[in-house]
Amino acid sequence: MNAQTRLEGAATAPFYQPQGDECALFEMAAHKDLPLLLKGPTGCGKTRFVSHMAARLGRPLYTVACHDDLSAADLIGRYLLKGGETIWVDGPLTRAVREGAICYLDEVVEARKDVTVVLHPLTDDRRILPIDRTGEELEAAKGFMLVASYNPGYQNILKTLKPSTRQRFLSVEFDFPALEHEIAVVARESGLEEDRVRPLVRLAGKLRDLKGQDLEEGVSTRLIIYAATLIREGMPVERAILAAMIEPLTDDGDVKQGLLDLVTATFG
Repeated sequence: MNAQTRLEGAATAPFYQPQGDECALFEMAAHKDLPLLLKGPTGCGKTRFVSHMAARLGRPLYTVACHDDLSAADLIGRYLLKGGETIWVDGPLTRAVREGAICYLDEVVEARKDVTVVLHPLTDDRRILPIDRTGEELEAAKGFMLVASYNPGYQNILKTLKPSTRQRFLSVEFDFPALEHEIAVVARESGLEEDRVRPLVRLAGKLRDLKGQDLEEGVSTRLIIYAATLIREGMPVERAILAAMIEPLTDDGDVKQGLLDLVTATFG
């Protein structure tokens, strides 16, 4: 299980450039103790957004990267043998509930199905977390907020959120930023000049247009930043693009060559 905790002030909040009213929505949800669901493609800024808002609000943040083997026990906690005795150790969700922190479940649909069952009593007016193993029924401390995210583009019949779960959350849709917006973000994060970032972002747009054809997923803003960072450090443009924007997208040699041809057509 991958869990992180952060507590930062607004002055040290990770950079995030709003695309709409998502920051205001998050603040309202946090103020009213409402759960929030973020929907959008991989690498479009969902996790950065949550980190930014947690720091901006001065809230502790527990981030859990969900995966196929993540169970309810991983979130709630378990008994462990320590120093010859068995002790209970809270999981990240339980710690967030006790402390009044934000718990962010990244790609929640990747977790096992028993996880969503645990979330239900926390996402209605009860705001409780039953812990069967200890007999506790924790009432969420003031300030506790549950945030989850998923990528609708990866949904299939086996991995999707049931309507009964989705309808317990406020929801906001994320997408990749508009051209000029994304250029500004990549330039700021990488340190590369905007006029050199512009063709990278234009290329990313063309690669995203291939999603569902030759590619399962488009180029994330994160990957563009990686490419721009390599270029700023002196790597040739073509090599940086290959390493950061082509190789991560596909292992198919023919598809890779087609993407490289697109790079040549874009950059000359």
